[in-house]
Amino acid sequence: MTPFSETTENIKVSVRPLYIESESNVLSRKFVFAYFITIENLGSDTVQLLRRHWYITHDTGKVEEVEGEGVIGKQPVIQPGKFHEYNSFCILESLEGFMEGTYLMKRSNNETFRITIPRFVLRAMAN
Repeated sequence: MTPFSETTENIKVSVRPLYIESESNVLSRKFVFAYFITIENLGSDTVQLLRRHWYITHDTGKVEEVEGEGVIGKQPVIQPGKFHEYNSFCILESLEGFMEGTYLMKRSNNETFRITIPRFVLRAMAN
């Protein structure tokens, strides 16, 4: 499982994708992937994750856009030197694709900024 990471504004986002063969069905063109995300605060200010904005690109050319509050129902506060971890999943209709996006963050002084979620490849049978 290849890790992907990127640092923006002293916030490091690392992603580890995983193909879930047991939940996938090749004949139905349903390919299920889990992804594990770690958001590390490398800066000196407390931050809060407010929103997520994803682009999910299937190898067929289909692009899905997902936007919403927080991650898995939470808007975590991340202290300096600390991290927040979560996992989620997506379903592709092709053997391969990728995801990428941004998180909207807020500093303790209420200033908002966006950080990059690195593009990561989803590839069936790649575990």
